[in-house]
Amino acid sequence: MSYPKSSSAQKGMALITGMLLLVVVTVLAMSMFRGYGTQQKIAGNVREKNRAVSAAVSAQQYAEYWLHNATSIPTGVDCSAISVSPIPQVCSNSPDFTVAPWTMNTKPVGVSFNNFNSMTKVSRENPANGTYYSTPMFYITDLGAPVAGAGEVYQIDAIGWGGTADTVAVVESTYLLQPAGNTWDK
Repeated sequence: MSYPKSSSAQKGMALITGMLLLVVVTVLAMSMFRGYGTQQKIAGNVREKNRAVSAAVSAQQYAEYWLHNATSIPTGVDCSAISVSPIPQVCSNSPDFTVAPWTMNTKPVGVSFNNFNSMTKVSRENPANGTYYSTPMFYITDLGAPVAGAGEVYQIDAIGWGGTADTVAVVESTYLLQPAGNTWDK
């Protein structure tokens, strides 16, 4: 019995099919690697954002602690001539909080939160991994007396950085300090 030769009609079909499968597998592998790199960048950005928020919240909580332990109700002073200070103060005027670092009359303003012990400040030219771009700061603004009752209302703004200048977090709170007997009810 003789069989007809049908192999001449299928010459090279296995090679073409194999090449197509190789291209499909290569495209899938490249998209997986690209997606993995994007996920790594997103995770790094989220980590830096959380570090900046943590630094800002620490500065804000310290400012609230400082107000809480005041022996009398602090009143605001004009801080337009005062630059960045390590000593907490209450101001009667506010800088532009929409830009970082905060400035007033082209001078940087705020209180440098140097009690942020676990952080090391890095130079602006060489932010290393695991460090912060700058020391967290806070700014306390005296908003005046509350509508009803005695005391004083304060606005506390705090700013913190992650590892770079682009990673900035600003938090804000309002704090009421009023007398209650011989102590201050905060």
